Amino acid sequence: MIRCNLSRLMGERKLKIADVSRGTGLNRNTVSLLYNETASRVDLEAIDRLCLFFDCEVGDLLERVRE
Repeated sequence: MIRCNLSRLMGERKLKIADVSRGTGLNRNTVSLLYNETASRVDLEAIDRLCLFFDCEVGDLLERVRE
């Protein structure tokens, strides 16, 4: 299972979904799906924009968790 740490990153910086959407240029729905960990597919450009926005690596944003 892949876990998205977007909610943790946003919480650390006290950001709202709208803040991340505006800052990255991503659709609000895309950010919401990642925040709630309900996304089944993610565009690589979205991952790149989020990593640039949060100044992090892909491994900080996404991690594989064994079930």
